[in-house]
Amino acid sequence: MQNILFWFRNDLRLHDNEAFLKASDLGRVIPVYVIDPRQFEKSKFGYRKTGHFRVKFLLECLADLKKSLQARGSDLIIRVGNPEEELAKIAKKKNVLYVLASKEVTQEETSQEFELSQNLKRLNIDIELIWGATLYHVRDLPFQIKFLPDVFTDFRKKMDAHAKVRPLFETPGQLESVADIKCSGIPTLEELGFDEEEIKDIPSFYEGGETAGLAQLDNFIWKTENVKTYKETRNGLLGNDFSSKLSAWVSLGCVSPRKIYHEVRLFEEKVIKNESTYWVIFELIWRDYFHLVALKYGIRLFKICGIKHDMNKVWRQDKEEFQKWVDGETGIPFIDANMRELKQTGYMSNRGRQIVASFFTKDLKLEWWWGARYFESMLIDYDVCSNWGNWNYIAGIGNDPRPNRYFHIQKQAEKYDPEAAYVKAWIPELKDLSAEEIQNLYNGDGFEAYPKPMIKLP
Repeated sequence: MQNILFWFRNDLRLHDNEAFLKASDLGRVIPVYVIDPRQFEKSKFGYRKTGHFRVKFLLECLADLKKSLQARGSDLIIRVGNPEEELAKIAKKKNVLYVLASKEVTQEETSQEFELSQNLKRLNIDIELIWGATLYHVRDLPFQIKFLPDVFTDFRKKMDAHAKVRPLFETPGQLESVADIKCSGIPTLEELGFDEEEIKDIPSFYEGGETAGLAQLDNFIWKTENVKTYKETRNGLLGNDFSSKLSAWVSLGCVSPRKIYHEVRLFEEKVIKNESTYWVIFELIWRDYFHLVALKYGIRLFKICGIKHDMNKVWRQDKEEFQKWVDGETGIPFIDANMRELKQTGYMSNRGRQIVASFFTKDLKLEWWWGARYFESMLIDYDVCSNWGNWNYIAGIGNDPRPNRYFHIQKQAEKYDPEAAYVKAWIPELKDLSAEEIQNLYNGDGFEAYPKPMIKLP
């Protein structure tokens, strides 16, 4: 029996995992996840590249994956270090025939793939990377990647007309034992360098792992049937049922986009098919789009001039104003409520993300890259392609066909939080004010205990 090393990355599941299934067919799978300490380094602003909310969720995902592998006779080998080095060490020590992993598309991840392949080449070991992160397979695109439309609607229409979603891959059964390999436990946040102050109040409304992710999918579609009203509720701000809440599990690959798609299609077949059920699929296609934008444009996604290579935009670098935005102290209630929710929970609604990013880039005109990096650190459901693609989009240097698109903050608040319930929930100093009194704050009127607006809104 040949040893096949499988490198888990952002595919922390056993269902619909083509790369892992192939590894199990080739020989004894040695499942490995490497925690890269470089992800916890702090920026010049003092926050970590990957913050405590997402790391806690990741560790829960690893614990669940480890349990699932143990139930099949295997285990998860966890190492802390540089993946390109740690994986090569294991491959050499265990006389591995082959290394398999899921393919990534952005710079840091592809650099790791290259460095690992070079290290394995010296050991005469091959590596194969298999596409598996998106709803549609990249080989099923009805065009070459260089011809990816620069407008999402054009992309969606082409995909709807000419592409099909592949069926799910089966979940592997019994696996060969890896008892001869030291399988350490899941490290704690403290062991990874997080101090007590950082981790003392982490909320636990998300539980990491494939098991919890599939349970949430079942809840969203079958138990509550919230999928059938999703289009009407998706812009909500408070509560657990206005959206699917699946993004965190999708971001780390605990739930496959194809799994969601096929469950929605089954619901349409058995219960009802309407605009809401399609809208869930629509948003999976949006996620695919940003993944493919990253593949097409590469490092330009992370450049200050964006994928449009717009050298004319000038961004301000004001650390004091940036910190007020981070802390939810801008004096603009709807912005502050969203930013406080993010800081305290690691979550922000889709509507909130668009609004605070628009304010950051269009009103404050701060360097968009700072905002994108902060979201990378804080969001539990951070997805590199979606995060940086969306910030390009909102900043007017990406795929938005209307580069001057603007979210009027007060109008957005009046539309999506008319009674100011969301604002009051996250800004306790405003809880006794009426909705009308809170609306007056946007113009700098009244209530001395709350900061005056940083700027005058249009």
